[in-house]
Amino acid sequence: MEVFILIISFIVLVGIRVPVAWSIGIASLLTILLSIESVPAFTTVAQRVVTGLDSFSLLAIPFFILAGHIMNHGGIAKRLINFAKSLVGSLPGGLAHVNIVAAMLFGAIAGSAGAAAAAIGSFMSERMEKEGYTREYGVAVNVTSATTGLLIPPSNIFIIYSLASGGVSIGALFLAGYIPGILTGLILMIIALVWAKKKGFPTGKRSSVGEVFRSFISALPSLFLLFVIIGGIVAGIFTATEASSVAVVYCLILAFCYGEIGLKDLKAICIQSAGTISLVMILIAMSIAMSWVMSYENMPQEVTAALLSFSDNPIIVMILINLILLLVGVFMDMTPAVLIFTPIFLPVAVSLGIDPVHFGIIMVLNLCIGLCTPPVGSVLFIGVGVANTTIKKVIKPLLPLFVGMLIALILVVLFPELSLWLPRVFGF
Repeated sequence: MEVFILIISFIVLVGIRVPVAWSIGIASLLTILLSIESVPAFTTVAQRVVTGLDSFSLLAIPFFILAGHIMNHGGIAKRLINFAKSLVGSLPGGLAHVNIVAAMLFGAIAGSAGAAAAAIGSFMSERMEKEGYTREYGVAVNVTSATTGLLIPPSNIFIIYSLASGGVSIGALFLAGYIPGILTGLILMIIALVWAKKKGFPTGKRSSVGEVFRSFISALPSLFLLFVIIGGIVAGIFTATEASSVAVVYCLILAFCYGEIGLKDLKAICIQSAGTISLVMILIAMSIAMSWVMSYENMPQEVTAALLSFSDNPIIVMILINLILLLVGVFMDMTPAVLIFTPIFLPVAVSLGIDPVHFGIIMVLNLCIGLCTPPVGSVLFIGVGVANTTIKKVIKPLLPLFVGMLIALILVVLFPELSLWLPRVFGF
């Protein structure tokens, strides 16, 4: 009965266009009011919202978001695009490869798929169209490649997964995301290569060694941020939260040195960041309240028992979990999905002998695919908005790249070492 109230009320609220965060909170409140009489509903939800955000690890998220906005305005995207063009611009369909590599680099540094889609898309959309690519194909490439930044660290979603899982090492998750993120980008590049030859898209001029070197030197200060953050965490110099504040200071210095922003621009950047931070935090707070309701009603244990009773074959159970996560990603934003479904599916995965770090990568990659699909795909909406086109026109060129992301997911599921090798090398 409780599960029925929770699910139906949430679906109805989303269906009548109540914002997702409020839908989660109201559904949780209604469930307690109507079916858990021994619990004071309003007090409990308020307590869970406040105590859920009272976490040192979550402090990293506002800092990484602020760092991402500084990068977005600080000329970093332009330098990364130039570096990517010098490396892969001469391949068939060169600008598509430039888009993918630049999105991987910028998304990794900013830790945000939305920021990567906006920053890279604003530079690449018109340039690709001028050189003979369709606008819709450029959006499809931009949207799918932007999600690789959620796998390649630093990534806010890994911090959220660590919280939802009960303390999986953030450093281990960061390291585990490298190979799957790069693998996803490479598969997208292969599809872009085949598509370019089929459609006759232009090939760019090969860059000289000197041009590659100069573009690398220009982008090096931005790339060095990755070594500062990940190196500092792995070496134990600072925590992920402390690394996020270091990232803000480093990005500010870099943006001022590039001369792309001044003191007068900081107010607008901080206001823009505050809007994003508030949206993410309210999603986290409400999702934690819903997670408490599900935990109180033993939903994770019931789902575990149901899945394991359906089949004791780990492959069958993992296929089911992946299908459910793919479906969830289509209808729910990534942050609440991780907070709500990690406590449900992680116990099942652990009971099958799957490492929690590996499962975190599987979960995030599943939900990355959802970011590229309507009706809730936030990165898809950003990419379409930046390029001034429609989702309907983008769907056809998006499908082959969507298949590429599914191939990457299958490989990551089947070969755990893709996720676990690097954390093991560094002693996590």
